[in-house]
Amino acid sequence: MTYKTPFVATPTEERFRLLVEGIQDYAIFLLDRSGHIASWNAGARRIKGYEAGEIIGKHFSTFYPQKAMDEGLPAFELKEAARVGRFENEGWRVRKDGTQFWANVIITAIRDAGGNVTAFSKVTRDLTERRQHEERLRQSEERFRLLLEGVEDTAVFMLDADGQVSSWNAGAQKILGYRPEEIIGQSFERFFLPEDVEAGRPAEELRVAVLNRRSEERGWRMRKDGTRFWADVVVTSLHDPDGRLRGFAKVTRDLSDRKRMEGLEEQGRNLTEFLAMLAHELRNPLAPIRNAAAILSMVRDASPQVAWCREVIERQTAHLTRLVDDLLDVSRITRGKLRLEGAIMDLNAAVTRAVETVQPFIEHRGHRLQVSLGKEAVPVNGDVTRLTQVVINLLNNSAKYTPEGGDIRLEVFTRGRDAVIRVTDTGAGIAPHLLERIFDLFTQGERTLARSEGGLGIGLTLARRIVQMHGGSIAATSDGAGKGSAFTVRLPRIDLTPVNAPTAGALGLSPGALRHSVLVVDDNVDSASSMAMMLRLVGHEVRVEHDGPAALERVAAEAPDVVLLDIGLPGMDGYEVARHLRARPDGHALRIYAMTGYATQEDRMKSREAGFDGHLVKPVMPAELLGLILASRRSG
Repeated sequence: MTYKTPFVATPTEERFRLLVEGIQDYAIFLLDRSGHIASWNAGARRIKGYEAGEIIGKHFSTFYPQKAMDEGLPAFELKEAARVGRFENEGWRVRKDGTQFWANVIITAIRDAGGNVTAFSKVTRDLTERRQHEERLRQSEERFRLLLEGVEDTAVFMLDADGQVSSWNAGAQKILGYRPEEIIGQSFERFFLPEDVEAGRPAEELRVAVLNRRSEERGWRMRKDGTRFWADVVVTSLHDPDGRLRGFAKVTRDLSDRKRMEGLEEQGRNLTEFLAMLAHELRNPLAPIRNAAAILSMVRDASPQVAWCREVIERQTAHLTRLVDDLLDVSRITRGKLRLEGAIMDLNAAVTRAVETVQPFIEHRGHRLQVSLGKEAVPVNGDVTRLTQVVINLLNNSAKYTPEGGDIRLEVFTRGRDAVIRVTDTGAGIAPHLLERIFDLFTQGERTLARSEGGLGIGLTLARRIVQMHGGSIAATSDGAGKGSAFTVRLPRIDLTPVNAPTAGALGLSPGALRHSVLVVDDNVDSASSMAMMLRLVGHEVRVEHDGPAALERVAAEAPDVVLLDIGLPGMDGYEVARHLRARPDGHALRIYAMTGYATQEDRMKSREAGFDGHLVKPVMPAELLGLILASRRSG
C-alpha cells in the first residue's frame, strides 16, 4: 500500500500565511479555478462580515450585486485574469448583512510550472469613503454649473427651502414661458400637471432631493400657456457648512423631440421583432419541404418527371428561403448589415434562374420577353441567389410598369473588364425628377388606385445595395414618361479556368458510411418526420420526439450520439432542454445542434450560452446537416 506524504509548510511559508491572515485593512483570499473560496483572512472577515466557516467553499459571486450577476461579471473577471494574468476593477460589492460598499478588486492568476492556471488570489479594498468624497465633490461642481446664468437651452433656477422660485435664467424663460417678474416668489408647483400636484409629486421631488442630495426623473411638465412637454428634471439640495438646508438648484431640459424619436425607435424595434418572428414562422414550413426534396434526390430510379420536379422544388425552396430573409432587409439596409455568401459563379446562371422565376408573371401580363445570353460563361465572384434577386427585381419592375402586351429585353454581355446586365422595356418610363432617386427606399412611380403594380418600393433599393456590395454599379435611364426605361448593371468580371463541379443534388454520401444514433426533437411533425427519413436513408439510426420532457427521457434511455433540437418547443423550450442535457454526467459527450427559424446574432449567442454545439437555421441544408453528423464523434 502506498501512502502520500502530508504537506508540511516551511517556516517561511508559515510566517507568510500568518502575515496574510492577520491583515485587517485588506480582504485577501484564494479562489480555486472555478471561483470557489479556499482561504479567508481577518481583513476579509472585517470588510465582508463572514466568518471563515461560513464562506469557505462558496462561490465568490456571493459578494456581487444582482445586476453584476446578470451581466456575468464574476465569470468575466476570472476569464480576464486567466487570459492576461491579472484583473483590476472598481465597483459595488455586497456584505453579509446586505449592505453595499465600493470596492477596489485585484484578481491574479496562479499558475503551475507548466503555465496552467491552478487558482486565483483576490485582494479587495473598501473605498466607500473615497467614493463618497468624490460624490460630494461632483455635487459641488454640479451646483456651480447649475448656477450659471445665460444658458438658453436649459432651464436653470433656484428654489428656497420651501420650494419658492428665487432665481430664473434665460433657458427657464424660453422653456417654461414665464418672465422672471412673473414667477420669482411663486411655488414651483406651477410647472407640474394638476393631477401631479394633487398626488403630491412636487413635495415628493423635494423630499427625495433632501434625502439623497439629488432627485432626477423624466416626466410631463407644463408651460405658462398650458401646453405640456416631456422634461428631464434634476433637483439638487443645497446645504450650508453646518448641514442646514438652504434651498435647491433645479435644472429642466425639454426632451419633447427626444421623446418623439424614442417613440419612433420603439416602433422600429417592434417592426424588426415582428419581421423576425414572421420570418421564423415562414421558415418552419420550408424545413419539411427542403427535407422532402432531399429525400427525392436519394430515391433511385426516379422518373425524369420526378427528377425535374425535385430540381424545381430545390431551386424554388432555396429562392423562397432567401425571400423570407428579405423580410428583414429593410432594417438590414438601414443598419448596413446586408450580407453576401460569395463564390465564383456564372452570371448567366443567375439570369436563367431569374427568368424562370419571373416568366409566369411576365406571361400573365401579356409581355414578350427576349433574353440574349452570350455563348461563353460570364464568371463573377458573387452570391448567386442575391444576384438572381437583382435580376428578378429588375424584371418585375419592368413587368409592373409596362402596359400589357409590352416588350422586355434582357441582355448579358461583357465590356472590357465588366460583366453587364441590361433590362429594357417599352413601359411607362421614368419622369426626370424621379431618375435621381429611383433607387431610394420606398420610392415608386405613380400608381393607380387599384395598385396593380404592387410592391413596397424596396426592390430597386435592394438591387442597388446588392450590386454595390459586389463592387459594381447600377444605373437607370429613360427618355421620359411613356418612353420606356433601361437599367444597366455592371459587375467586375474575373478570369477563370472552368472546372467540373458536382451536380446540385449530389451529397457525396453512401449509406452506412459512418453510422450514428440521432435524436430529432421538433414539435412540427412534418419537419421532424421528413428529417428522420432523410437521415435514415443515409444509414443513421434515428428517433423522433416532439417535446422537451420526452426528449430528456429518450436521451436517458438510449444516449444518442447527436441531438437535433428545435428551439421553439412547447412548454420546455430548446434552451432549457439543452441545459438539462449538458448537466447530465455524460452530457459533455453529446453533440447538440439547434434547429430554429431564429437567425440573428443574438439568437446564435443564446444557443452557445445554452450549450449547443451549433446553430442551424431552418430550412437546414441537407449537405450541411449530414456533414455535421458525419464529423461527430462520441467523446464518452
